[in-house]
Amino acid sequence: QVQLVESGGGLVQPGGSLRLSCVVSGFSSDYYVIGWFRQAPGTEREGVSAIKMYDGKTYYADSAKGRFTISRDNAKKTAYLQMDSLKSEDTAVYYCAARRGVVLADEARLYESWGQGTQVTVSS
Repeated sequence: QVQLVESGGGLVQPGGSLRLSCVVSGFSSDYYVIGWFRQAPGTEREGVSAIKMYDGKTYYADSAKGRFTISRDNAKKTAYLQMDSLKSEDTAVYYCAARRGVVLADEARLYESWGQGTQVTVSS
């Protein structure tokens, strides 16, 4: 059974940084993709970034390009989302999700397993 546990959310001022972590268990190989999504109240879940755990190739939504960096540590079975230059509009619950295979995807419906989410609030 695949399980994901996020951590690292919190309250940060505009312009600040946070690093989210997603610890993954249940995969017997590195042939899977981790995606980061976010959902603000009253909005649909939005894909932010994704990474192939096998080779480290990445995807970024336009809202994340230049400010967010996704990375992974296969030895620790952990994916990270470094978020810099945070804005108030980045406020949301952030989720990591996993899908088997090696195809990057930004649609929530394509991911099979989800973490519980971590709140990120950007406010002065």
